[in-house]
Amino acid sequence: MMAPFVCLISLLIMSHLCNAQAQPSPGYYPSFQVAPLGFYQGYRTLWGPQHQRLQQGTLTVWLDRSSGSGFKSLKRYQSGYFSAAIKLQPGYTAGVITSLYLSNSEDFPGHHDEVDIEFLGTTPGKPYVLQTNIYVRGSGDGRLIGRELRFNLWFDPTKGFHNYAIFWSPNDIIFFVDDVPIRRYPRKSDATFPQRPMSVYGSIWDASSWATEDGKYKANYNYQPFVGQYRNFKIAGCGPGISCRLPKVSPSGSRILSPQQVTAMAWAQRNHLVYNYCKDSRKDRTLTPEC
Repeated sequence: MMAPFVCLISLLIMSHLCNAQAQPSPGYYPSFQVAPLGFYQGYRTLWGPQHQRLQQGTLTVWLDRSSGSGFKSLKRYQSGYFSAAIKLQPGYTAGVITSLYLSNSEDFPGHHDEVDIEFLGTTPGKPYVLQTNIYVRGSGDGRLIGRELRFNLWFDPTKGFHNYAIFWSPNDIIFFVDDVPIRRYPRKSDATFPQRPMSVYGSIWDASSWATEDGKYKANYNYQPFVGQYRNFKIAGCGPGISCRLPKVSPSGSRILSPQQVTAMAWAQRNHLVYNYCKDSRKDRTLTPEC
């Protein structure tokens, strides 16, 4: 029989480990500040209409050998809060990306801006990777400068819908998962911060060349269709011809996160961040002066 003192120590250690992994409350919930809207109130199908289905407010998109699918906001924005609740497919999804992002690639081909939430598909037994990324006047033409932070989430994103959001103000970009801020990207210079109007997009597509372990695992269409689901769409944006007040993302209403939100973000990065572009020795630091 284990001695009482040893039992007590074991319980304390287990309690500490559980507390270290438990999601802390951010203390404030920006998503509550924005009312949901129907898909067609804010978006339209962009490509792959035969691979989309809207049913009872939930948009299902899928990828198979013939095509993926994507949608785009009806308006362009220059700041705002943009979110959706997303559920991912379990099993083999290597090479597949399900995304929610801002971009102006159609307006500025070759030198566009982009703010990404991307789920990188995986193989059974390994977690999805949530990638956040920011491009500033860059495209896939040799001038692409990625600013990736990647996370392994503290829950299984295939078992239910979770809310993912981008807040873009003139001074900050903040990424949220279930209202927990996971990344804040401040505006340190005009050259490293997107300022031109962007649309909101969502898509599912084949990115076998890089999505899963740098392209080691490809999309395997024996497992098709690959499915993503979106619902609870929220847009509160300002832009060309759209005047508005940005929603509050902190209790004070300012762009500064509260101490409790900062603590929650530090927890997410300490326990779940798996890649930071600023710490990648392969990157040319002169291209990312914000690091």
